[in-house]
Amino acid sequence: MNLTITPGAEKFMRRMVRFGGGNENAGFRLVVSAGGCSGLASEFTVEAAPRSGDSVVVSNGLKLFLPAESRLLLDGVTIDFSDSPMSSGLTFINPNAAACGSCGSSSAPGVATITVSSIPRKH
Repeated sequence: MNLTITPGAEKFMRRMVRFGGGNENAGFRLVVSAGGCSGLASEFTVEAAPRSGDSVVVSNGLKLFLPAESRLLLDGVTIDFSDSPMSSGLTFINPNAAACGSCGSSSAPGVATITVSSIPRKH
């Protein structure tokens, strides 16, 4: 699988796992589906272990749990982390995506962001 995780994204994912109460088997589960301005829509959770069907991608000891469809859609994508006064979150840079032009909110073709405010909270 050709997936790049920048140091900033890796740091963010590690923090999420640590603050999510994860043990040594815990990981960052990233679910990606077709849609959105970059051609991708996504959500993430911290999981104690991979779910059935998930593959585990290990990056410098960080465990990333990816369902099958997510693995296919993330091929060739760079995952980064952006932090600005307006939003903070993961950014997916997909060089194979075309600009959609319909929402006017994408900063560049093939770039989508999932913000920290979209993190599901445990009640």
